[in-house]
Amino acid sequence: MPTEIHLKILKHIESNPHISQRQLAQELGVSVGKINYCVQALMTKGLVKAGNFKRSAHKMSYLYLLTPKGIEEKTRLTASFLKRKIAEHEKITQEIKQLKRDVQ
Repeated sequence: MPTEIHLKILKHIESNPHISQRQLAQELGVSVGKINYCVQALMTKGLVKAGNFKRSAHKMSYLYLLTPKGIEEKTRLTASFLKRKIAEHEKITQEIKQLKRDVQ
């Protein structure tokens, strides 16, 4: 389950619990269906909970909250993502050095 999209969703929900799935989809550049699937997976894992609230007199919306387990998972995913990106950066840096040597 630990994917970059899940990390992004967790971060967005943490910073804006009132965000809609449509807004999440727009901000992350994915379909509403994918967001719905991912949010459901996060809820099934106990990382996110949703509660109904009235945003206006005519519409029901959800308030998404990270559970304590969700906060821990977001931290773990962030550390894992950072480690992966640092490794990618180091590999690219080595490739650039090699290309520079090849050109000279």
